[in-house]
Amino acid sequence: MRALMLLLGALGLAQSLGGVDPVARGVPAESVLVAQVDGPITSVVADHVGEGVRRAESNDYAAFLVELDTPGGLDVSMRDIVQAFLGAEVPVIVYVTPSGARAASAGALITLSAHVAAMAPGTTIGAATPVRLDGEGGGEVERKVIEDAAAFAVSVAQQRGRNVDFAEDMVREGRAVPAPEAVELSAVDLLAADRAELLRAIDGDTVVLASGAETVLRTANASAVDHEMGMFTKLRQLLANPTLAFLLISLGGLALIFELANPGASVGGVIGVVMLALGFVSLAVLPVQVAGVLLVVLALALFAAELFTPGIGAFAGGGAIALAAAGLMLFEGPFEVEPMVLWPTVVVVAAGTVLAGRLALRARRAAPITGDTGMIGQHTVVDEAEGHSGRAQVEGAWWNLRGHDQPLHAGQRVRVVEVDGLTLIVEAVAQEEK
Repeated sequence: MRALMLLLGALGLAQSLGGVDPVARGVPAESVLVAQVDGPITSVVADHVGEGVRRAESNDYAAFLVELDTPGGLDVSMRDIVQAFLGAEVPVIVYVTPSGARAASAGALITLSAHVAAMAPGTTIGAATPVRLDGEGGGEVERKVIEDAAAFAVSVAQQRGRNVDFAEDMVREGRAVPAPEAVELSAVDLLAADRAELLRAIDGDTVVLASGAETVLRTANASAVDHEMGMFTKLRQLLANPTLAFLLISLGGLALIFELANPGASVGGVIGVVMLALGFVSLAVLPVQVAGVLLVVLALALFAAELFTPGIGAFAGGGAIALAAAGLMLFEGPFEVEPMVLWPTVVVVAAGTVLAGRLALRARRAAPITGDTGMIGQHTVVDEAEGHSGRAQVEGAWWNLRGHDQPLHAGQRVRVVEVDGLTLIVEAVAQEEK
């Protein structure tokens, strides 16, 4: 009986960890897989949504519903999502929600690409003019980017039977409209106050899948199944935050600076390496400019230089300027470092570097306290003596003594003047020095 209970418990744990779908557990097929997208569109979001489409297809869900609230994001990630939606063999629904949410920039094109596009009252859609991330090329390059984005938006709108003029205007003119106007313009299909109202409203509608097959939506009584991110995916998405990335790189660099100023403790070094590694993972997920990355490297180099040439803090000041410029230039579009975090972080890192430089300078100027050099000048009292030889305890250890120019006697106070192997050469301490 114990073995059976353990087996059942293990199977239950494996099922919960494995994310077994309701269809596989015997739940009616009228289930809708629901994914939440709240924040910028990144490669992590694209992978998560693409996985949701594949999961909905393979498990015969009635539809795949994406509840969207985004300021936009990466063009390449947006195109990956749009391609997944246009090639889906399961009905895809995009619902801009809750009230106050938006489907801006990349989010607008994602919404247009769904089989069914819906919005909650108080939401907006549009403003899809692309932003170049490299800052190069001038007006000609910008024009080509906009032409390409406009053509893509028109193509998506045509394929889904939506308002082509609005799709083009939101790219070329940055046009954005509230939910009721979006319905009037046929940019989206309907307004819905909540998820339940949406699923009831579209029940019985017919959509055409990528293969050309038509399917009728059966969603009125459908149960919702959450498509959640795995732990590693959540970590990657958490790190896809420009403010967090800037903090990790800045504070990680400061931790390494303190390790260099006081080598041997290792704690600062370990913390710094971990924080920098996580920061660079963030940079791998987010769109960055080369100039911003170079400024980060320059800032860290100047902070390190402060350790070796501490003075009035010139290198730390230069590093602070470079770090502030990096925070302003590192990310583009909807990705930016929060000013309320940027400036205090720059001040803290610069001040910490100046302090580390002072500590390093003090350590270099301090008298040695270990090794042969550290023994010279130490005072002790002779414990045993015979002629010029004797023994005494110095720094908690017993040493052989040899008088420098006169015999020794027990109880005599002496000072170390030289170290000869394991023997200390000593001389008597004058009465006034005692």
